[in-house]
Amino acid sequence: MLAEKGFAIIDNIYTPEETEQIVNTIETASRKSANFRQSADVFAIRQVFREIPDLKKFVFNVQLQQVIQHQFGDDYFLVKAIYFDKPALSNWFVSFHQDLSIAVNKKAAVPGYNNWTQKNDQYNVQPPAEILESVYTIRIHLDDCTKENGALFVIPGSHKYGISRNVAIGTEFACEVKKGGIMIMQPLLWHASRKSTIDRNRRVLHLEFCNEPLPEPIDWAEKQTIF
Repeated sequence: MLAEKGFAIIDNIYTPEETEQIVNTIETASRKSANFRQSADVFAIRQVFREIPDLKKFVFNVQLQQVIQHQFGDDYFLVKAIYFDKPALSNWFVSFHQDLSIAVNKKAAVPGYNNWTQKNDQYNVQPPAEILESVYTIRIHLDDCTKENGALFVIPGSHKYGISRNVAIGTEFACEVKKGGIMIMQPLLWHASRKSTIDRNRRVLHLEFCNEPLPEPIDWAEKQTIF
């Protein structure tokens, strides 16, 4: 299903107790770092495992490790980790798009790596398509996610057409995920999100994985081994 459709939904990766442990570990962490962003619109933590090292042991339980090994392979490593909670006030529409950038440790002239951006001390760049095709994203849902409160809408199979300037044509599918479940997707899958119509938490851990090295002198900004 993942290879064909570009996404998969798997329930019950975390028990209610494990989910609450993850939430409590995040909510009780110090928020002094610049990687913590809090406003009326959003609460987010960049490089979340570096900011909250204890969180990693709760997130990478046996079930998640088995999913990664089965769906990707045991040579995959973590390349990005973000936590975000969008309250009712952060109620915006995001149109269909592909995720075309990766986070790297420095800026350098490397053939095939273009569209550099920098936010705070983080460099992002668009790599060649073969790198993006080897990346998988796991969205860990810490609340029930429905059409009414921010579920992603995707176009199944649209990842197979590579990088494109035009939105893929196809039937939209709403990726509703229960609390403690995960959604897996590939970055070239066309996806969007709509405005929430209910006042409910939308807490998600967004993790990205890859098994490809980057050309020197750049490297993955948040590379961490899993196994």
